[in-house]
This record gives sequence, structure tokens and C-alpha cells, in this order.
Amino acid sequence: GQPDKTCHAFVGETVILPCTTISPGELILSNSILYWQIEHTVLVHFFYKGQDWLDRQEKRYNGRTSLFLDQMKYGNFSLKLSNVQLLDTAEYACIYKQTGDHPNKTQKSKINLIVSGKIIFGSEGGHELHANFVVFNFSGHSQISSRSFADAPFLAMLPLSFHLLVSLGVWHL
Repeated sequence: GQPDKTCHAFVGETVILPCTTISPGELILSNSILYWQIEHTVLVHFFYKGQDWLDRQEKRYNGRTSLFLDQMKYGNFSLKLSNVQLLDTAEYACIYKQTGDHPNKTQKSKINLIVSGKIIFGSEGGHELHANFVVFNFSGHSQISSRSFADAPFLAMLPLSFHLLVSLGVWHL
């Protein structure tokens, strides 16, 4: 199915992938199983019986994921992912199951993460000039993602110029 939510982040930033459960009352974390994964097999984060179990975590996520342990008993299973990389772009699944005396059905939500890069033009007087990559989706249309070019107006033409070069076939990806 479709993702429940889409999140956007830039390379190097920290992003929070939201996931909450619909369960009345406080949850017993020692009876909780929580998976964060991508592509049905890649383990991003695993929480089991009240603690993180990261021995089978995909290596590229090592040291970059954490949960909000103080909020989990209230149903907040959101994942904090730090130092985001372009390879982190994926559809993430948050899968929760309560075990023990009162097991419940598995709850699952999907979050689509889109990571954009930045081009750094170097520094001039200690100030770096940033421009963002043009992000192409699979339909062939481009999406120009930019924060602010107010400090360097000439950079506003960069994504458009790049787009024209690609459209005209001058630059091949």
C-alpha cells in the first residue's frame, strides 16, 4: 500500500520518522516488540523486551538510530535517524506487537523518507554557498528542492540550468 507519511531531509541532518500506536493506557515495554525496517529484510532498529537489540542492525545504520524511550510506554515509536545519507532514501516500516498475557494484533505503518543532497561551492570569506541537487522522480519530472538563495541570487539559476542541460541531453545521468 501507500506510505502513511512522507518525510524530507537533507544529507547530514537528523530526521524523525513518526510512528505511534493506537493502544489504550500505558504499554508494558517488557512485552513489546518493535521493528523498524526497509525492504522487508533490512533491519534498521529493533526493540525487544524493554531494550534495544542492535546486534543484527544493518551496519550503515550503526550509531545513527534511536527511539524515544521515555515516550514509548505512551505509544510513541518514532525513530530518530541522525547524519542522514542519500542511501537512506527508502520506505520504512514501523512494526509493533505486544506480547505476554494480552497480546494484540501487529500494527504497522509505513513512512517514506526522501533525502536530498547539497552542492557546496566552497567558501568565500568563511561563508559557504549552498545549492541543492535537482531531485528526479521516476516519472521523469524534476523537483527542484531549495531552501533559500537569498544570499546568492545567481545560484537560483543553477537548478534551472542543470535541468535544461539534462532535458536537452547535454548532460547524461
